[in-house]
This record gives sequence, structure tokens and C-alpha cells, in this order.
Amino acid sequence: MSYVGLRVDVDTLRGTRTGVPNLLALLARHHIQATFFFSVGPDNMGRHLWRLARPRFLLKMLRTRAASLYGWDILLRGTLWPGPEIGKHCAPIIRATAADGHEVGLHAWDHHRWQSRLTRMDQTALLAEIRKGYDTLAHILGKPPDCFAAPAWRVTPDALAMLEQFPFRFQSDCRGQAPFQPVIRRWQRRLSHVQVPTTLPTYDELIGHTCSPADYNEHLLAQIRPDHCNVLTIHAEVEGAACLDLFADFLTQAQERGISFEPLGRTLARTSVIPEAGIAPKTLAGRDGWLACQEESRGGRW
Repeated sequence: MSYVGLRVDVDTLRGTRTGVPNLLALLARHHIQATFFFSVGPDNMGRHLWRLARPRFLLKMLRTRAASLYGWDILLRGTLWPGPEIGKHCAPIIRATAADGHEVGLHAWDHHRWQSRLTRMDQTALLAEIRKGYDTLAHILGKPPDCFAAPAWRVTPDALAMLEQFPFRFQSDCRGQAPFQPVIRRWQRRLSHVQVPTTLPTYDELIGHTCSPADYNEHLLAQIRPDHCNVLTIHAEVEGAACLDLFADFLTQAQERGISFEPLGRTLARTSVIPEAGIAPKTLAGRDGWLACQEESRGGRW
């Protein structure tokens, strides 16, 4: 039996309003529970369009056919007018996710701001950014969120230090191999929140780079192994919308092969040994910019 921790990132208003209900219905049909990470503040994701000046990002947009994949409302959100506050518009959907038995955690207050300005934010700004998202999601759910996933797998030592001030059961801020206890070498400090990293590639990293939509499911299924920790991240804007049928077929094929899906908290609970490891910024094929990645040993670059 292979197990896959299923993480759902919800970055935008349309992803919350359309993608999440689609995924809730699909997962219910397959009797699957997952971990949903919600962005709850302003949807300013359209401001990423300035990155078209960077060849790597432009190639990714062309390779994934981003306009048809995400829709122009997402690609322009927050550019010509202020982005709408997601939590204010979609609170019932977020509550319905928790009511369906899924884990619900915080992804961001402002996803774009975190992704694009993280390294320029001081600890005061970081703490305020996390606090706004945390308090908003707690108000929506009627209880504090107990897990967090950094937008775009971007996190810094200062951000990790600020996240330590919140009672998260675990975090999922990086790419890696298996759950680990993060250590910041330059502070000689072991952090208290265990990391449950994404271990499998995402749709936009593979399409047009390693495989096509026609062979995407087979390529991804081949990477799921019973002797490995398997954590898959999907996006409400992708697998919950334009790629919903593709993802439905993936779930059917996976379950026919004896693959079981679970929330990240259950993946963590089944992990018997949690080693210490460092975290370092790295680049990844198929993705623009840097990501935080698990190091193989305690001593990371940070």
C-alpha cells in the first residue's frame, strides 16, 4: 500500500469560489480527506505579470498555457483595481471545507506580497502579515488554524522565527524527502514546528517540460512509491478547475493501484523517525525563482 499526503493550495478568489467546491465534491466521491491551505486576504495575484520580463517566467507561462489554465480574471486580479479580500467573500466555502472533515490551514494573508517581497520584509512586517491571515482564518473557522504552508514554498529564517510564535501543529513550507525538524545553522537553533515537505512535482513544473497532459497522470503515478514519503501539492485553480477531469482520472487510477490519500497531519502521525535537517534556497526545474528545500543533513545554508 502506498500513501500520499494530499495538500491543496488555494491562492485566489476564483480558486476558492470555484475550485474548492469542485474538489470537495470530487474528494467526497472518492472518500478522500486532504489538507487545504487557504489564502484569506486580498487577491493580488495578477501583479505577477511584471515577471513576464524575466525569460524563465515567460517560458513557463507559455509552456503551461497559463491564460487558458488560470483564466484572465486570475492573471489580471489586483492590477487595474484593488484585489478583493478572499476570506470576506468566501467564508462559507472555507467553513464547508472544515465541515467535510478536511484539515484546514493558513496559506497566506496576501499570497502575492509574501511570494514577491518576502526577502525584503523585516520581522515586524512578517509578524503582521502572518497575524492578519491567522486571525482572519481563525474568525472564519471559529477556532485557530493549526497548520501553515508558505506560498510558493518560499520561507526565510526570519519568517520561520515569526511562525514559531503561532501554535501550529506542523508546517509545510518547503520541498524535500520526508518530515523533519528544521534547524537554522547560523542561529544554532532547532525550530519547534515539524516540516512536512512536498516531495512530488506539481502540474505546472511537469507540463511542457517533462511530459504532456496526455501522459501526465502516468508520469506522476510512477513516482509514487510504497517505500517513500509521498506528499503531493495540487492547486484549486488548476486541478479544481481547468484540470478537474484530469485530476479525477488520476484519483481513479491511483486507487485502482492501491494508493491511498490522506491529510498531511496523518502523514506526520505515521512517521516514526523525524530527523533534524537544514533548509536552503534552491532552484527547481520547471519553476521560476528559488524555493526553500530540505537539506540532507542538520547543517543547511541558513
